[in-house]
Amino acid sequence: MLYLAGGYGHMLKQVKQVKIKLDDLKGGEVVSLLEEHYRDMLLHSPPESVHALDTRSLHCPSICFWSAWLDGKLAGCGALKELDKTHGEIKSMRTSLSFLRRGVAEKILIKIIAQAQSRGYTKLSLETGSMQVFIPARKLYEKFRFVYCPPFSDYVEDPNSVFMVKNF
Repeated sequence: MLYLAGGYGHMLKQVKQVKIKLDDLKGGEVVSLLEEHYRDMLLHSPPESVHALDTRSLHCPSICFWSAWLDGKLAGCGALKELDKTHGEIKSMRTSLSFLRRGVAEKILIKIIAQAQSRGYTKLSLETGSMQVFIPARKLYEKFRFVYCPPFSDYVEDPNSVFMVKNF
């Protein structure tokens, strides 16, 4: 059962059929989605401002990666990276193009937040783009009470990036 502190249970109704599983990153569909994610980031940001991880980088002991499936098809993915024992970072959030606006990202985000809470993190951070195309992502994070913050970890100020944090 998913732990849903913060009153997010009502959001599950529309996406309860989405199945989220811990993923080993070996399936071709997942690899293709991550490659699509990286290519898309390059369309909207200069290479030095793209912080998307490739499958090799996601194979790291500090990262848990989940894939989301709907009707047997890959609907999206997301990862949680441990920065330290109290601080996590959301990585590789992506919804497959054919599943946009169906609640997939919400379900993945709920999973990541629950995992961060179960690990005892006191904060969960993320970096996303500052351009207009990233507005839906920022609105989703705002809905889950993420607030804008300065760069964290190894990030630096970048006009192409915005940083957000959720404190528990």
